Amino acid sequence: MKKYNVGIAGYGWAAGAHIAAINAGELGQVTAICSSRKLDAAQVSAKHGSPMKVYQDYNAMLKDPDLHAVSICSYHHQHPEQVILAARAGKHIIVEKPLALNLKDVHKIEKEVKAAGVKFCICFEVRFASQFRVIKSVIDRGLLGKLHYGEIDYYHGMGPWYREYEWVVTNKNCGSSLLAAGCHAMDALLLCMGDDVEEVFTIGCNSQSSTFDKYEYPTTSVTVLKFKSGKTAKCASVIDCLQPYYFHTHLVGSEGSLLDNKFHSNVVQGLDKNRWSQLSFSPVDSGDVADHPYKTQFDAFFNAINKNEEMPLTGLKEAVLTHEVIFAAEKSLNLKRPVKMEEVRS
Repeated sequence: MKKYNVGIAGYGWAAGAHIAAINAGELGQVTAICSSRKLDAAQVSAKHGSPMKVYQDYNAMLKDPDLHAVSICSYHHQHPEQVILAARAGKHIIVEKPLALNLKDVHKIEKEVKAAGVKFCICFEVRFASQFRVIKSVIDRGLLGKLHYGEIDYYHGMGPWYREYEWVVTNKNCGSSLLAAGCHAMDALLLCMGDDVEEVFTIGCNSQSSTFDKYEYPTTSVTVLKFKSGKTAKCASVIDCLQPYYFHTHLVGSEGSLLDNKFHSNVVQGLDKNRWSQLSFSPVDSGDVADHPYKTQFDAFFNAINKNEEMPLTGLKEAVLTHEVIFAAEKSLNLKRPVKMEEVRS
């Protein structure tokens, strides 16, 4: 038996990837699933290869004294209540993005998780992808010098073929391109550029393709960020494109630049400044949750619990900061003007 028993809230697309990743690790195992659908425990256990209890009542699952953590993979609007109930029950928490659909709920979650003293992990798993572990290492080793500009953009057409399409198109259940999926690019941008965002300005538009007619909000948004340190950056979230998935990355510094899997650096002697050098890593190139680096992230989460340390890279602090920037962007889009971070934090 492994050390930490985990209950899953929701039994959809993301839940399947969470179960596989948790069970593949050394410390965690999924022992319970809560779904609004009535599930057969024997069938679910056989499918995933280990004994599992099934629930339709989330509170009943939380009362299980043998449960150490929950992984919340439910609809977006359910996340705040389920996170808070889990924290009050003393369970460690993994939660899918977005954390909430408004900033008030984000700050409420922050307060409750801190008060409960439980470990917390937001599924901004791109930070654990090979691509961004390499990129962060390049930055930290000074190969690009001091960054002054960066752009990380999310291109993924989320039409009727997309698993979450039926509900992600509405304001009530999602409400923005960034919350739908572009938040991964915004979060990666903050990882690379830093957390001292001062002001954001966002504009948006919609595709003229009838494929995306059901969306109730701008499906393409572009956010420009101004940092207190003087840096600038840009994040585009484009979920109405008709093209292969693309996670565009371009970082510019005082000693070099990085473009996707290519870079040039004056720090590395002998490089041809007229040609890019290539980095070797597995790129972020799929919107399929089965391809996401959940196992690496969840291994770090259970190790953090084991050592009584904070979750690295995707803990509560990072979750709150990224969502504050996202909701500042949404406010800017609605007000049609730049928004200072103090306006959303006050």
